[in-house]
Amino acid sequence: MKKKVYIKSIILILLGCFSSLSLPPFNYIFINFLTFSLFYILLVKTFEINKNKKLFFLYGWLFGLGYFISNLYWISISLTFDESFKFLIPLTIVLVPAFLALFYGLASFLFLILKPKKNLSSFFLFSLIFGTIEFIRGTILTGFPWNLIAYSFSNQIEILQITSIIGTYSFNLFCISLFASTSFLVLRDSKKEIIVCILFFLITLSFYFFGSQRLEKFNKIEANNLNYKLRVISSNVSIDRFYNDTDPVSVINDLIKVSSPRNNEKTIFIWPEGILPDISKDQLKEYKFLFDNEFNENHILSIGINDIKKEDQTIKYFNSFTIYDHNLEILNSYNKVNLVPFGEFLPFEKILSLIGLKTITNNYQSYSRGETRNIIEVNKTNFSVRLLPLICYEIIYTGNIFNNRDFDFIVNISEDGWFGQSIGPHQHFVHSIYRSIESGKYVLRSANNGIAAIVNPLGVVEKQVGLNRSGFVDLFETKKIEPTIFSKYGNKIFVIIILMYISLIFSFNRIRNE
Repeated sequence: MKKKVYIKSIILILLGCFSSLSLPPFNYIFINFLTFSLFYILLVKTFEINKNKKLFFLYGWLFGLGYFISNLYWISISLTFDESFKFLIPLTIVLVPAFLALFYGLASFLFLILKPKKNLSSFFLFSLIFGTIEFIRGTILTGFPWNLIAYSFSNQIEILQITSIIGTYSFNLFCISLFASTSFLVLRDSKKEIIVCILFFLITLSFYFFGSQRLEKFNKIEANNLNYKLRVISSNVSIDRFYNDTDPVSVINDLIKVSSPRNNEKTIFIWPEGILPDISKDQLKEYKFLFDNEFNENHILSIGINDIKKEDQTIKYFNSFTIYDHNLEILNSYNKVNLVPFGEFLPFEKILSLIGLKTITNNYQSYSRGETRNIIEVNKTNFSVRLLPLICYEIIYTGNIFNNRDFDFIVNISEDGWFGQSIGPHQHFVHSIYRSIESGKYVLRSANNGIAAIVNPLGVVEKQVGLNRSGFVDLFETKKIEPTIFSKYGNKIFVIIILMYISLIFSFNRIRNE
């Protein structure tokens, strides 16, 4: 018996690892039909001979461990830049995936507790539990909705158009059902299971046709010329600047050179996140002499930069997106709301700091959280634009990035150097595609050591600068579409999908001889 458990444990870890190959940048999507089906079959077959709750939790946890340890290994790379963190590398390689795998263990445990006798009811329950647990993973404890299995469809732009209606969490639930449905080739008791399997493939096909028509319709829309350019900058400044006292003058000169401003072209320049770590937003004006010969009244600068405030004898640091005019006068600013645990803030800082722990991205203290995500308005002579700022991994959240749809573009600025030469930057970038489709807005992504791009409202990457390259892409004409259903109702739609699955579970459970 123990030998079988060991064998199954190894198989589950391998299935989780193989599923990671379906994610960017590999996108071997069809591997999920094997891995998720075998995972589901193993749980069902185990249920028939052993209803040990701890064993079911272990099986789900092992599948999750294999999945996350193989696609989140890059987190440990962020610890290689500071000697004081290197002792944590072995721990983060295992502990972070082990923690996230607890959600999969909980899903398997609940499946055992609630599993109905009927085959189809069990199938829909399995999908519902895992889809709901993934939603919980993405929302509690600040949330980390990274590498939902739905992101394996990132290259299938036609199929992804359905997220403009149902959103990513609902699509993720559907994907779990789709990938697990091929298990009926082994578990079927009647023709009904095969019919359900075929229906999921037909629904996927209908998504494809819906998306194709949506893309075709968008392509026929006449583009409107803007009276200014939005220039998205990609830079390749070393992450060592956070530790080696890099001269900000050289960095600013390099960024100005990459930006290539022209006197007679009205341009809003978008520079990456945290590109000048030793300069606060109020101090940038001290470097105005570097801009004097290059910037004029036709130019606006937006940049990710630190904000420092003193409140009641306490100094607070914020990760800020700030907009300046050509004289480096501040026009508007936004402080990041969703901070990265351990990266930007240290949970239980008073306790953990006693044992030498600190945040990864700075040497002073945790960043403070901004109060709210506000739309940034640029109202100045020659310019009128409304931007929704998303700093770094704020782009990964679905359904709660905005309440007010009255903005023109989503701007995502990032520092991807913390990921190193790994799959991390590719995984991070792909969220821009999903957010653009859900919102029906252009996403302008500026990254240092990452991928900079312009993604249109249907998720098509119109222009991009490749990984770890310097350059820029311009947006000077746009196509406008009607507000998407998901942008209006957000994750309320996920609740409706959940109710549909619950209805199916009870309906199939009542059918005799399913």
